[in-house]
Amino acid sequence: MRSEHTVNPHNIDIFGNLRDLGDNPWLVLGGGGLKGISEVGVLRALSEAGIRPAGIVGTSIGSLIGAFAASDMDWKDMWDIALAMDKQDVVRLNRRVAWINGIRQRSVFRGATLRDYFSKILPENGWEAMNIPLLINAVDLGDGSTEWFGIGGRLDVSLADAVYASSALPVFYPPLEVDGRAFIDGGTSHPLALRRAHEAGASTIIGVDVGAGETGDVESILEQGILAIHQRIFAIMTWRRRQELVAEWDGPPLIYVRPQLEGYGTFDFDSVEYFLEEGYRAARKALGG
Repeated sequence: MRSEHTVNPHNIDIFGNLRDLGDNPWLVLGGGGLKGISEVGVLRALSEAGIRPAGIVGTSIGSLIGAFAASDMDWKDMWDIALAMDKQDVVRLNRRVAWINGIRQRSVFRGATLRDYFSKILPENGWEAMNIPLLINAVDLGDGSTEWFGIGGRLDVSLADAVYASSALPVFYPPLEVDGRAFIDGGTSHPLALRRAHEAGASTIIGVDVGAGETGDVESILEQGILAIHQRIFAIMTWRRRQELVAEWDGPPLIYVRPQLEGYGTFDFDSVEYFLEEGYRAARKALGG
């Protein structure tokens, strides 16, 4: 496997020394399906270095990991949750898809399964448990605008619902419906929301990119069928947006952390331990360790 570091603007220190850039950076956690579990490894490295984020912006699974971190959950507890996660916790087929006119169903998987799992593992008192400013994004299915939940955004939606909305990958999970609007995965528009952290006042940013890479295994994708093809198309679009964002970055100093996740799938439950360790390795390298 290879790690892609194709961009390096003058103010971006890719795998550089974070200690030269301040002690309280904002943390931006991107989306990438189960590969995003590697962000727990990043948090472990930050904790061991004595670095507590001043704020967190999370997208898709990054919103879940971000909520853990913002509530001051210990990385060891996050690690245990990740290792205990079972496919049945988050993936349950919507059997109506196989019915006549099943193509009219809103998703292949049941949204309630994922939503209930988030409710189970997130802090019971929701937003009130956040000790670090947290922002979560989702996209309005109607007009394509980005909705922000958390500090400076909406707080009238529960934390579990906000995390679900940010993680509602189109076709896989149904949108979250709120007040006549429908919200889908935040990565549809901002797969790595660096700009939002800048707008929130970040003087230094750690951006953790756990999304799919530039290339995919075509034979494997075709063998897996329509869902894999759809996911690959989504990955191509978000890869390009992430690369353009980093290449054109003109905001505060940025540490860009890119774990080596090539060749792994969105729901690769057999590789969770690798994801955790690889996130830790990549972050330690970024810290100069």
